[in-house]
Amino acid sequence: MPRWIALYLLPFALDSFAAPCPAWPPERAQRELTTLSAQIAEWDAAYHRQGQSPISDELYDQARQRLDDWQACFPAQASAPANPLQGTAGEVRLPVAQTGLNKLRDEAAVQQWLQPRHELWIQPKVDGVAVTLVYRDGVLQQALSRGDGRFGQDWTSQARLIAAIPQQLAEPGELLLQGELYWRLPGHVQARDGGAGARGKVAGALARHSLDSRTAAQIGLFVWDWPNGPESMAERLAGLRRLGFVDSVEATQPITDLAAARHWREHWYRSALPFASDGVVLRQGRRPAGSSWAAEPPQWAAAWKYPVAQALTEVRAVQFNIGRSGRITPVLQLQPVQLDGRSIQRVSLGSLQRWQALDARPGDQVAIALAGLTIARLDSVVWRSTERAAVQAPRAADYDALSCWHPDAGCASQFRARLVWLGGKQGLQLSGVGAGTWDKLQAAGKLNGLLDWLTLKPQELATTPGFAARSANTLQQSFAGARQRPFGQWLKALGLPPSGAAPLDGDWDSLAARDAQQWDSFNGIGAQRAQQLVAFFHHPEVLALRRQLQAAGVAGF
Repeated sequence: MPRWIALYLLPFALDSFAAPCPAWPPERAQRELTTLSAQIAEWDAAYHRQGQSPISDELYDQARQRLDDWQACFPAQASAPANPLQGTAGEVRLPVAQTGLNKLRDEAAVQQWLQPRHELWIQPKVDGVAVTLVYRDGVLQQALSRGDGRFGQDWTSQARLIAAIPQQLAEPGELLLQGELYWRLPGHVQARDGGAGARGKVAGALARHSLDSRTAAQIGLFVWDWPNGPESMAERLAGLRRLGFVDSVEATQPITDLAAARHWREHWYRSALPFASDGVVLRQGRRPAGSSWAAEPPQWAAAWKYPVAQALTEVRAVQFNIGRSGRITPVLQLQPVQLDGRSIQRVSLGSLQRWQALDARPGDQVAIALAGLTIARLDSVVWRSTERAAVQAPRAADYDALSCWHPDAGCASQFRARLVWLGGKQGLQLSGVGAGTWDKLQAAGKLNGLLDWLTLKPQELATTPGFAARSANTLQQSFAGARQRPFGQWLKALGLPPSGAAPLDGDWDSLAARDAQQWDSFNGIGAQRAQQLVAFFHHPEVLALRRQLQAAGVAGF
């Protein structure tokens, strides 16, 4: 169902992962609320009046909820929400209002909605465009768009070309049906395939003055209500089955409790359906007659959407990690947000250039998704805070593969990365030594250089905070064993550039004597890498490490 189906939230539908109220003074709160309101109004205009979707439905929904949350946090600065459907009315009055739906944010809200009600049903929330069909004495008279819920556009000429819309029904008198026109997607699994742009395809097709037969054949119909039908859901479903709407009937299931609602939501989310869907709709079997409906969400139906593929969250801080090779990786610290059952609190931007292009700063609202269902990725900056927080980024020119051999100012991140590499599986493979080990030693002031741990005495380790006597003894044994590692393994642990097929079984002097041309003669190196290898063996900091290893009796140095 399109974005306008659920623009209002139930007052009790509180999200267990909702962000706390921002600590803003009134003046800033006013600016932030005004900015977000204007942004939403811009999206509304693009969607409803220009037929464009500058933002996905789920991000739009979350942005609207964010505005509601902020207005609740700052009632003195809140203003009456703009009607997103303003200006979208068509020329034809709908015989029965299109109501839209409240959204239930989580299981607690669903339970609260279900508890006082009985004779309950559930059906997929089809991701298409809403339509009202009017039949008189069995003949299709009108097909009307949702519009503003009271007045819609006349789609009758298009409807006469869509085979999924019956032109005649065996039903006397006036028959009113409400449903969803959807783009046919055989075998579509929502959890795997997402929305696939299905709703936009239907909306675009119906916006044209004429439909070709191929496009018309791609449009299906899901009837989700019969406003002037029988009083009970069971009777309405029996009537719809008799009229030929079998698919709609079979996808409407009775439920009694939250467990049943959860079952069908999960089933439809992960099972093949002929259409895209973005959640489920919960309905009371008995509801008022259609003649009393209003163009606003009713109390007798509500939506429970599927887990979002994109989550809206706030940037809390920008951190710059500098790796062993000097590469700068910006990482955004986030207000925790849920994606596929995981709490996402940080996301890497990959490169300094990407952060500079995005200019993501604390207070900005960003869209997060999962890459390959495991790794968080930043999709976009959705809107920016009105106050641009100052962020001091490191200069790329200050870092390379031969910088930061000590934890000096600006070097803590790269120096730590060197230690982790040295002790890890790519380096010396020191048993029981990880990032936490190096952090404790550095916090205690024991590591001013990359190899200072080689000379630590057992008593020093035993008195270092964070190490018990037994762990200190194990650590000492691991450090002592490092002296026996092969020469080539030590070179890689120190950060030797990739050396291709070049043999590393000599000693320091023989390798340091090679010039760039000699390094380049080995397969897998190349001119640039050859220059890096020469620079490594002649860098003052690397030569100082060599002297330490000579003094420690490590072979080859």
